[in-house]
This record gives sequence, structure tokens and C-alpha cells, in this order.
Amino acid sequence: MSTGTPPASGTHAISHPRLIAACTIGNALEFYDFVVFSFFARTIGALFFPAQNPAAQLLLSFATYGVGFFLRPLGSVVLGAYADRKGRKKATVVTLMLMAAGTVMVGLAPIYATAGMFGALVVLAGRLLQGFSAGGEVGASTTLLAELAPKDRRGFFGAWQLASQGLAVLVAAGAAFSIARAFSPAEIADGGWRLPFLAGILIVPVGLWLRSALEESHANEDDERTRSVSSLSIALRHFPARILAGVGLIIGGTAANAVIVLYMATYAVTQLHLPPATGLLAGITAGIVTLIAAPIGGVLSDRVGRRPVMLVSYVLILVLIYPAFLILNARPDQGTLLTAVAALAMLNATGGATAIVTLAEIFPAEIRATGMSLVYALGVAIFGGFGQFIVTWLIQATGSPIAPAWYVMACALATILSLMAIPEMRGRTLI
Repeated sequence: MSTGTPPASGTHAISHPRLIAACTIGNALEFYDFVVFSFFARTIGALFFPAQNPAAQLLLSFATYGVGFFLRPLGSVVLGAYADRKGRKKATVVTLMLMAAGTVMVGLAPIYATAGMFGALVVLAGRLLQGFSAGGEVGASTTLLAELAPKDRRGFFGAWQLASQGLAVLVAAGAAFSIARAFSPAEIADGGWRLPFLAGILIVPVGLWLRSALEESHANEDDERTRSVSSLSIALRHFPARILAGVGLIIGGTAANAVIVLYMATYAVTQLHLPPATGLLAGITAGIVTLIAAPIGGVLSDRVGRRPVMLVSYVLILVLIYPAFLILNARPDQGTLLTAVAALAMLNATGGATAIVTLAEIFPAEIRATGMSLVYALGVAIFGGFGQFIVTWLIQATGSPIAPAWYVMACALATILSLMAIPEMRGRTLI
């Protein structure tokens, strides 16, 4: 179904390199704020959650990280509808401000020793606000990239959404690595951990400047056809099958991202007993590989098709992640860790970038931001947001350090099966 709403005038006034740079860097700044929490999970757990053992503190910290994903579906509905009605560009500015506010709340929260559980509640509120913002950011920015891209290069353009997340992980892990090298553990606990969060306020002026260069890609509220559309009701009434298939499509990538890109820094310390700096190098490696491999996956999907790229990527993840964890535990050293992370992150970025742009392509223009945001938020909320909590609990419950591989394998299988219900979108004109 489509109302045939045309794009706004001036669609191609911005050059393609500047469009990619504005969307990628702006999106990376937002996701930096969201993921930096993961690299300080152990410190936050110790400072904000009273518990007798470090494992319980880590679980509580990862639960708080996961709670940030609870509001993603709500944010996807509210901010996705705003993007479909007011325009993609306006929505990205709103998400920018909300993300900055949530990050400052986390960075300024008083610890348990000085304010009891009030500090944990402030952190929780900040994570909820961040989650609400992130729920709308992915849909608005990805649809903007897809709608402004040439038809035969949408995969490449849309892939920069995931590349920007790789850049965010790289900067966040790099910030954590720098803090670990510059301060002692006592100094980090005494306030050094706050610095990367408070630096997140820089996203406001930088992000606004970058997004001022963007042109709107979608008719706004001044167009009667856009104003009369209830994007959520249309998505639920006419596209429930695509929503369900889209959630399945995103599960494999978000679970792999949670484990390979984010959790490995913690896993290296708690299970492999490697130095914290080595764990953070794993995060830096994953960020660099994702930044490079995601656009390559987009190019491949433009040439051979979306489904083949996703199928090969997730089948290889399904087959390789278990032996990778076996080797890691047999040879727990820095070289083995970084090699395994690089190989798995490359596969995940290639398939994940293609999956993200496909989600934007399967919905018509008047509900694209809402549909894509909703699908992405639902998939990420459970399988990504609580991925680190789930694998930490699995290790504790089973006593097996290989348990994270089981989780990723199950989610990758769900994505492979969902591919059967997703149409091939390469070369199709967006409706």
C-alpha cells in the first residue's frame, strides 16, 4: 500500500559524500552515548548496585543496560510517526537532543555510597531516555539514507547506518581504553568513569551542525496526504507479516552484535582472565572491522542481492561461532581473541548492514520510518539489549564459558529462517 507521497523538493541538493558523512557521524555520536555504558558495566555495577559478589553486580549492571532497550519500541512508534509526518531530518534532531540528555543523567548520577538507590534510579531514567531516543534514530536516519540514495546503490548508502554504529563502538571502546591507561582503578571508580559520559554532551553542537546540511527526503505535515496518514495503524493493519519477518531478520545480527562487538570486552576479563586493556582492544577491533565491513556488505548486496549476502553471512556465523569460543577458551591470549573478534565482526557487519537497509525497503514511504523503527526496536529490545545479561546468566547457570555461542547460534538460525519470508529488494524502486 502506498499513498504515493512524493519526496520533498531539493532532495538531491546535498552531495552524496556529504550526505553519508552527515548521517554517519551524527548517528555515530548518538550511538556512542548509548554503547559507552557497556564498556563501563563492571565499574557501574560496583558503584551503583550493592551486592555481595561481582557476578551479581555485573548482572544488575547489564540488566540496567538492557532496560534502555525497553523504551525502544515506544520510541520507534512515537518518533517514527513523527519522522513520517514531520520529516526525517526533524526527527533526527529530536533524537539527538534526547540522547544527550539521557547520557548526561548517567554521567552525573550519584553513586550508591553517597545517595543509596537514588543514584541507580537516575541511571535507570537516563538509560530509558536513551532507549526512547535510539528507538527513533535508526528508522529516521536509515530511511533518510535509503530515500536519498540512487536506486542501484541503496545497499551501500543504507549500510552506513551500521558502519556508524561501528564507529560509535570504536570511539567508546577507545575512550574506555584511554581512561584505563590514564587512571588507576581507584581513580576510575572515584570519577574517571564519568568523563566519557559527560563528553557525550558534545553531540549536541556537532550533531546539529552536521544535520543542518541534510535535505528532507519525505513530504512533511504541510502535505495533506502525509497529514492524514496514521503510520502505526497502517503498519499493523496492512503489514503484520512483514513486521514479524523483519523482527526475525534482525534477531541474528543484534544477538551477534551484543556478544561479539560489546560483550567480548567483559568476557575477556571475567572468563578468559585477560587484562582489561586487552578486552577493550577487542571492542576497538570490532568497531574498526564493523566500520569497514558494513559498506562492503552494502556494495555486495547491490551487486548480487540482499538475501544471498545475509544468508551466507549468518550461515557462517552459525557454523563458526561455536569453534571460535572453543579455541578462545583453549588458547586465551590477545592474538586469539582479536582474530576471533575480527572474523566474526566482519561476518556480522556484512549481514547486518544488508538487513538494516532491507528493513527500510520493505515498507512504503508514508510508514517507512515507523515500520522500520518498530521492527528494529522490537528485535533489538530483547535479543540485543538483554543479550549481555542473557549470556552472563547462561554462563552462571550452566557453568560453561561456551554458553554465549549457543545464544548467537539460536538467533542466527531464526534469522536464516526469516529470510524465506523477506522479498528480494535489490534494484526495486522504493514506493
